[in-house]
Amino acid sequence: MFETNGRLVDAGNELVRAAGLTTAWWQVLGALGYSSQPLPVSHIARNMGLTRQAVQRVVDLLVGHGLVTMEANPHHQRAKLIVLTLAGREALTGAEQAVVPLDAAILDRVGSDRLAVAIAVLREMNGAMTDYFASRSAATTPIQPEDFA
Repeated sequence: MFETNGRLVDAGNELVRAAGLTTAWWQVLGALGYSSQPLPVSHIARNMGLTRQAVQRVVDLLVGHGLVTMEANPHHQRAKLIVLTLAGREALTGAEQAVVPLDAAILDRVGSDRLAVAIAVLREMNGAMTDYFASRSAATTPIQPEDFA
């Protein structure tokens, strides 16, 4: 799994480099592009299984490059909504087009049936990990300041 993750990140970086993106930037743009509405950083992080701080760093860079903007959130004063700009949508489209040949090569090698099974297995693994850690956090007692005394 770690090897495949590393190869995916490296492949993503190589494929989107010409568009001025990194895999991390592409992930955040994709999370926004596939959402039916703008999202705050915390929701992007939760959806992607990343820390809020990691996503915030990427969002700050994307804002600086004009790929996203931060807008007022009617549901929360401090948690701004992250919105793709036209340049951000174009960058996401470019990234998606850049990966088409690799996707086709993987599909040719693995086959659609096996790929569908692999995706289902990965989703089950993600669900199992989510459930496992949710049950652990509910069962654990928070550390108290006096525990450090």
